[in-house]
Amino acid sequence: MRLDKFLKVSRLIKRRTVAKEVADKGRIKINGKLAKSSSDVKFDDLLTIRFGNKIVEARVQETKEFTRKEDAEKMYTIVSENRIQEEKRDD
Repeated sequence: MRLDKFLKVSRLIKRRTVAKEVADKGRIKINGKLAKSSSDVKFDDLLTIRFGNKIVEARVQETKEFTRKEDAEKMYTIVSENRIQEEKRDD
């Protein structure tokens, strides 16, 4: 399954166009490797997603073409969620 479709169906990111933009800006890694929106996602992959000042790591549990809102969280498991400290500048 394509990365952008997985992010939308699992509801990690609400819209596929946003998922594509995030991936194409280099903010998503699959198993430690930089991923594009067209990258393939499969069972047990580790996704590392950078949302602004937060990094979320999620393990893929299953891939489905469609899912109900209640079942979307079963598609992944959150491994970690960390805030990034802003670097202070001495300007």
